[in-house]
Amino acid sequence: MVVHGRRGLVAGDVRQRAGPGEPAAAAVPAAPRGDALHRPRRGRLDGRMPAPVPPAPLGLQRPGAGAAPPRPRPAAHRESAFVHAISSAGVVFAITRACSQGELKSCSCDPKKKGPAKDSKGHFDWGGCSDNIDYGIKFARAFVDAKEQKGKDARALMNLHNNRAGRKAVKRFLKQECKCHGVSGSCTLRTCWLAMADFRKTGDYLWKKYNGAIQVVMNQDGTGFTVANKKFKKPTKNDLVYFESSPDYCIRDRDVGSLGTAGRVCNQTSRGMDSCEVMCCGRGYDTARVSRMTKCECKFHWCCAVRCQDCLEVVDIHTCKAPKSAGWISRT
Repeated sequence: MVVHGRRGLVAGDVRQRAGPGEPAAAAVPAAPRGDALHRPRRGRLDGRMPAPVPPAPLGLQRPGAGAAPPRPRPAAHRESAFVHAISSAGVVFAITRACSQGELKSCSCDPKKKGPAKDSKGHFDWGGCSDNIDYGIKFARAFVDAKEQKGKDARALMNLHNNRAGRKAVKRFLKQECKCHGVSGSCTLRTCWLAMADFRKTGDYLWKKYNGAIQVVMNQDGTGFTVANKKFKKPTKNDLVYFESSPDYCIRDRDVGSLGTAGRVCNQTSRGMDSCEVMCCGRGYDTARVSRMTKCECKFHWCCAVRCQDCLEVVDIHTCKAPKSAGWISRT
């Protein structure tokens, strides 16, 4: 059968047309192009499933062809602990905010914050729309912890602990905001509500917990943790925990999914984590002078536009040097 496409013949059985009185020639399989040797063929031709294409001889295969690169195994170091905590916190924050803004039909403002109440400053009335943090935590627990609930191994317990620490971090910064009512702004009457703080505060708090994360081991019962180093305190529900020491992120390591820092842009004048000294792991860096167009001399024109000029700027870009062996490291 001949299948015509926009660019001529495509994959299929190509049969030579026979002349009058001549027998039909045998089917000649179309020669595959490029990665077709290893790419699954889709669809049906003439109502028949296409025959499987045998793999090329080992000597003719390209390096790595026919085999997907191995996926990094689940990690149990402090970076993984932080990722689980900040992700769980993000779900709580997003769902709670959506409830307060009326974007979800299943929830709304906190129904428990109604009527009169009292605090250190006196009496007040609950009003406005208090963030329904309890619903957000409940939703995040069911959604984020679902995968970990299936397995009760050490890594699952670690992830559940860090997920809970992330949820508690959002509730930690829940604050009470009030508005005064009265003559000349006096607070004879107050209306208050609970509101989440900016997520930046939660992120900064979890970043500090990441720096102080505690390495643990499973207890003998397999139901909890104990500190790996007896000199450290026992972790609380607010602390992040991990099992394995962090890998060397300076080099490319396929097993841990690290791309290394070769080619990363660094800050020559910084003394923080983005400095060339830290980012490049002592390998040094290359400097390239580049020219780029930027907006400059911007002026506001009534009404209502901001007009800028295009200026040519020459800057130095610093990028980390690659190690002597720049290939992937694999332990397999």
